[in-house]
Amino acid sequence: MFNKDRWKEILEVLTSNWFRTVLTAFGVFWGIAILIILLSAGKGLENGIKQDFGDIATNTMFMWSQATSKPYKGLPKGREFNFKVEDVQSIWDNVPNLRYISPRNRLSGFRGGNNVIRGINAGAYNVYGDYPEIINQDPMSITAGRFINYNDINEKRKVAIIGDGVRNGLYDKDEQVLGTYIKIQGVNFMVVGIYKKKSNDGDGEEGQKQIFVPFTAFSQAFNRGNDVGWMAITAQDGSSITSLKEAIVDVVKTSRKIHPEDKRAVGYFDLYEQYNRVESLFGALQFIAYFVGILVLLSGIIGVSNIMLIVVKERTKEIGIRRALGENPWSIKLQILMESIFLTIMSGMTGIIFGAFFIYAVNALLDANGPVDMFLNPSVSLGVVLGALLILMVSGLLAGFIPANSAIKVRPIDALRTE
Repeated sequence: MFNKDRWKEILEVLTSNWFRTVLTAFGVFWGIAILIILLSAGKGLENGIKQDFGDIATNTMFMWSQATSKPYKGLPKGREFNFKVEDVQSIWDNVPNLRYISPRNRLSGFRGGNNVIRGINAGAYNVYGDYPEIINQDPMSITAGRFINYNDINEKRKVAIIGDGVRNGLYDKDEQVLGTYIKIQGVNFMVVGIYKKKSNDGDGEEGQKQIFVPFTAFSQAFNRGNDVGWMAITAQDGSSITSLKEAIVDVVKTSRKIHPEDKRAVGYFDLYEQYNRVESLFGALQFIAYFVGILVLLSGIIGVSNIMLIVVKERTKEIGIRRALGENPWSIKLQILMESIFLTIMSGMTGIIFGAFFIYAVNALLDANGPVDMFLNPSVSLGVVLGALLILMVSGLLAGFIPANSAIKVRPIDALRTE
């Protein structure tokens, strides 16, 4: 197979008609390049959309109260209600396979009046009353100090963790932050931590303009009693929150005396369900990319096979002479197969290199001009490249198989008579 004369002959055959060889190779080149470009584009779109989910635990649902739409047990339709702290324990007691339940209250600051003051500086910020578990459901990096702990909860400590955006708005650049006080709607809270996190709105700015305080201190300071504004509920690994949400809602309906068939009283957002839809979408896009790329590649392989048939036809007399001189039919068949495989792999490798440079150029352009919404870091895995090489090898064999069989079927005497 690695005979020097054989490889010399392969090169002579393929270079005898450069134009025909280049056109034939282009079909394979373009097919593999299209496959890689489509897969990388799909990956870039997937990365961009998944970035919108941020670092939030995806096996999570968010639940809040709304007005009832049905009367129940003497209570009227349209009744406003709030969840209560005891509802959290009821959910724990009645729904299995839960990992975290984080009740939360909020003071809205965005698009409203200033609700946080420090000295002469003031700003409008969202203030959340939370439990320590929330950092596992909506992860953030604590860049200084610490986050809320259960001592803060139990002792109702008026402490606060602020974002980088809050620090920049209320403090001078080099000013000491930890241990200082901010006034939230007239109540003093000591700053014990600074965080930074990715924002789900994509620009990363509003996510830094939030303040987290202990749930109990929030309830006490702002007269919320045992009310709960909404909850973040995360299921254990191996159990989807989608399968548990109906049981969770039923527990709350029972405790808040809501009609079992009232579909509007309890609002919720199932992040896991939405995430799975996105995953399914990208699975479909990946299938389409493979389907289109392989079809284009197949057209190129058919072109290689047709050209090899023409080459065999042109070399009929030569093959007849070689057969008459006693050359093994398998040797002639191997020669044709090697020519086909060599042409296919060389053109395919060129397509892979082109695709790699294209991806590099797109990433360089994104780095230079900033990220594009819903598109980030297009790429293909090593497995895709290795799979493409395997496809090329198999395709080369298939492209040369019919011409090779055609070559050895010609009887030497008939081949020698061919003009």
